[in-house]
Amino acid sequence: MEATDRRVPSLFIIPLSLAFVGLLLFVALLNGQQDLAILSLILFGIVAGVKLWTRWSLAGIDCRIYIDKRKAFPGETLVLKATAENRKFLPVWLQAKVPISGLAQAVSHETTVMAETSLLWYQRTDFRWELAALRRGVHHMGPLRIVSGDLFGFFPRVRETAEILEVVVYPRLVPLRSFPLPRRDFFGIPGAESPVQDPVYILGTRDYQHGRPAKYIHWKATARHHRLQEKIFEPTAQEKILLVVDVGEFARQKAESEFEHALETVASVTVWLDEQGCAVGLVTNGLMTGGGPPIVPVTRNPQQLTSLLEALARLQMEPAQDLIDMIRLRVSLPWGVTCLYFTLAEESVARTVREYFTHRRTPIVLFVSRPVPTSREESFAIDGAIRSLDAIRIRETHGV
Repeated sequence: MEATDRRVPSLFIIPLSLAFVGLLLFVALLNGQQDLAILSLILFGIVAGVKLWTRWSLAGIDCRIYIDKRKAFPGETLVLKATAENRKFLPVWLQAKVPISGLAQAVSHETTVMAETSLLWYQRTDFRWELAALRRGVHHMGPLRIVSGDLFGFFPRVRETAEILEVVVYPRLVPLRSFPLPRRDFFGIPGAESPVQDPVYILGTRDYQHGRPAKYIHWKATARHHRLQEKIFEPTAQEKILLVVDVGEFARQKAESEFEHALETVASVTVWLDEQGCAVGLVTNGLMTGGGPPIVPVTRNPQQLTSLLEALARLQMEPAQDLIDMIRLRVSLPWGVTCLYFTLAEESVARTVREYFTHRRTPIVLFVSRPVPTSREESFAIDGAIRSLDAIRIRETHGV
């Protein structure tokens, strides 16, 4: 809801009204009308008092905004709260207005929330709005715009706070068909007594054992406990998956809807792989909103899924650098990793990426939004396969 301007146009407050009162005062003095002169002076005093009241209206006003959660999926409800406190003896009229880019009020679907009240001396009030997350991305709420003044709203004053809240909206999750992945079991079964330890999975730390390699020392834990600590690894059969999202072709073709469609699939695949116990990482050549890292290393920890989904939420459909150069220079491939490559269509960059991973003896599966028509489009072959994104998504049906 747009804020309502309660102020009477200054054309009528200053030039006409005061000029008329001044004319009355002149006529009263000229004709010796004492009552009319007193009335005119009282009106001048009221205007002066209201202006002085307005000058001090924002002093001692403390307003803050809060959000109940900073991360959500599209369609989820968030609660925005604002507090306003008048820390002085002078009562004021107050209007608070907060722009909510990328979000909307759950009921009215407005993209700006507003509340208006009158605050007595040392009074505090709270405002509450229910918001709906509309689309993927990083959205900002604020700055909070405060309009305050006298109780009549004749001469309002405006102030904006520097506080801006950031809300990360993840890609929407969609149902998927289960599809096989190449098994790369090099480390045994989880929990088994395997002589080979996987350096990807760190279970915790313990006191350093004499004779253990120095590379296993956990230096941060050592500094915290003031004695040498070493990492404890878990022998695993969990697969390692590297997700590669190439935004270049999406940007060149300006395929925004297909880009969002692809990110929904990538996010759903990420959640599915995490539920399967896989170690998952991400590489993309797109710009990240807020300057986040375009690379999430392949690992498995309680925060990994959140990091991956947030990276997908921050990803823009604008390439930052060449994907091949990024992979060659900045990506370290763990032993036994499998690559899932997502792009718009099979073009030269996709073929170069396939050749690179094939040369590194890393299995790669391409998922494209625009597959070349072929009788094998729905094939579930693994090595070097090219699949349509629609082939792994379950078509959603909406009931009447």
